[in-house]
Amino acid sequence: METMTQPASGPKRLAKRPKKKNTVLGVVGKVCLTLALFLVITLVGAYTTLWMICHGPSTAASDLFVSTILETGQAKFLASWYFSEEEILEITSRNGMGGTTDEVDTGLITIPSDPGGEEQGGEPFDLDAVTIEEISGRTFYAKMLIVNDPSRVKMATIYPWSDFNRNKSGQTLEELVTGGDYLAGINGGIYYSDGNWGGRPMGVVVSGGELQYNDPKAGDVLVGFNEDNILLIKDLSGMTAAQVEKLVTEEKIRDAICFKDIDDGDDNHFTTLIVNGKAREITGTGSGANPRTVIGQRADGAVLMLVTDGRGAAGHLGATAQDLISIMLDYGAVNAANLDGGSSSAMYYDGGYEMTSVTLYYSTSSWKLPTAFVVERREGE
Repeated sequence: METMTQPASGPKRLAKRPKKKNTVLGVVGKVCLTLALFLVITLVGAYTTLWMICHGPSTAASDLFVSTILETGQAKFLASWYFSEEEILEITSRNGMGGTTDEVDTGLITIPSDPGGEEQGGEPFDLDAVTIEEISGRTFYAKMLIVNDPSRVKMATIYPWSDFNRNKSGQTLEELVTGGDYLAGINGGIYYSDGNWGGRPMGVVVSGGELQYNDPKAGDVLVGFNEDNILLIKDLSGMTAAQVEKLVTEEKIRDAICFKDIDDGDDNHFTTLIVNGKAREITGTGSGANPRTVIGQRADGAVLMLVTDGRGAAGHLGATAQDLISIMLDYGAVNAANLDGGSSSAMYYDGGYEMTSVTLYYSTSSWKLPTAFVVERREGE
């Protein structure tokens, strides 16, 4: 018989399995590389697009870009990416706001004492009424809060303030309104806003007749109400803290904040819009297009609170100074002032936001603020 023999078999070779760790790292690396490439392309595209706008045939477009950027808190450096210092100064010199020296004539405001009386023109006037109206502009969307009784407009604050070590932050507009059981409110004056800290104001703050903050600087303009419920707009340029304290006492100012009125080629902020029914003179574009907050007063004492969107919200650039003046005049403002705007602009009414910050992170709320103009709630509201 023949014996069957099995062929000798060599050592078995096991198939190499891909290392899972290396595979995962490879995928992550490719994703990161793709994202980085996308980011670079996006940034280059954005830079190129803005360069074409800034140096294209349209002078108005470049002027609007520079004016808008110089009004921001954190993005002013972008102007120097596209223009030299001399070019920026040239643009700001031909696009700005004329000087203002007129004082508010309190005699032009007559506040009805009869809740059921009539306003100018013979129409019924409900002194308790608070209404909101929508406004659509070419480059913005806005809402106007109208408060017929100016005595209801107060100043809510987070006083006592935080120190510069930031041991206390500001509050959202909702917190400022609901914390005092108010009906409504809009953001107030200028403040230290880096990092959205919001715990300390700038300029001057008066609340309930108490001078809570007193550090006037160049360009500060006081905006607020006296004890007769008349809106005042006071230039504090050159004033010391002692002089401001005297002003607050003599003018019987009860609730007020500050915003800036300054144009030095680096900062471009404006406050005064209308005084005694006369609009401020504007040259060129006057200002950039940004989210805005404005307060004004009609001859019958009613307070006008305007907030607009901008900076890409709903595809809108924002409102210019001319837009604000036109709206306030249309609504009968005798006096009107621009307040802190940009990402701070917000309006809250009866349990919800009517206008929120344009910042993506706070798109359903507001930035943290130290101050806000608020409206007292009355029984039944």
